[in-house]
Amino acid sequence: MAAAAAAAAAAAAGTGAARSGAAAGGVRVTSALTKTDFEFGPVIGVGTFSRVYVATHVASRRVWAIKCMSKAECMRLQQADHVRSERAILESNDHPFIVGFGGTFQDDRCAYIVMEFAQGGELFTHLRKAGRFPNETARFYAAQCALALEHLHRRSVIYRDLKPENVVLDSRGFVRLVDLGFAKRVAFKTFTLCGTPEYIAPEMLLNRGHDKGVDWWALGVLLFEMLAGQAPFIDDDPMGVYGQIIEGTVVFPKYMERGARSLVKRLLHPDPAKRLGCLRRGAVEVREHRFFDGFDWDGAYGKTITAPIVPDLRGPTDVNEFDPYPDEEDEPTLPAYEGEDPFAEF
Repeated sequence: MAAAAAAAAAAAAGTGAARSGAAAGGVRVTSALTKTDFEFGPVIGVGTFSRVYVATHVASRRVWAIKCMSKAECMRLQQADHVRSERAILESNDHPFIVGFGGTFQDDRCAYIVMEFAQGGELFTHLRKAGRFPNETARFYAAQCALALEHLHRRSVIYRDLKPENVVLDSRGFVRLVDLGFAKRVAFKTFTLCGTPEYIAPEMLLNRGHDKGVDWWALGVLLFEMLAGQAPFIDDDPMGVYGQIIEGTVVFPKYMERGARSLVKRLLHPDPAKRLGCLRRGAVEVREHRFFDGFDWDGAYGKTITAPIVPDLRGPTDVNEFDPYPDEEDEPTLPAYEGEDPFAEF
């Protein structure tokens, strides 16, 4: 694992106001971007105030994913700081399991982030098709998520939104973490309640302040969901979910292997000071847990091993691994943003 740890410490950054950046493979888009530089294709993701498109850069013919965020909705929902933070964190991180950054631009209606197109679809979709994953498959994805979290934590960034919908596969089936809208640089602790109900750690719910421990908790929830086909804490009402999380009782299915149970229990420890990943040796203790015995960490990091799910793709713009969304002509016209532009330096 020494080689992977050393490689994970490398970083890359881009510069500029209408900016481009080094994405996966060190490829730059251009020094100044506008919407007309791209041919926009289908929507592959929809958020509260954003849509993600597949788009082809006209000059280079490289295919990207472009996150289009309504300025008016962003300001109405008080999300401008999150958007600026996401952009800064994406630009400053260069890791094989975190989506690559390609650049930013804006117009009078929207701000845009150009990102690597991870073509293999959401882990959520693949898990839904499978029902649940065997140990080896869950181990493969959990290991890559752990390496990505370790990389972010080394840079004092907490992710805060690990879930199957935000784990996307590339064309060979390796992981990319996407949607860093809740990611934040934290020197000590922060107190904002955010994330997906089933994945929120108890210290966040109890407003005790939280740090990187919330990501290791979420990894425990993700591992359980991959192996069981559902999260450990479920209810039709989010308040019911929160009550279960604070109570902390996890009911394991009988078929779950003992090593997996042990890792989930240690990641879902209610006290973040005693949670695996937060102890003296940090992420190393996650990697050394017996659930990962025999796993080829360097092979995973270097992508020299074969992924358990290899996407069936027919070209660089194929989106068949993503759920379909309405065509662009069915979308409402976004209003122009009026007021002081919060993305003037975007």
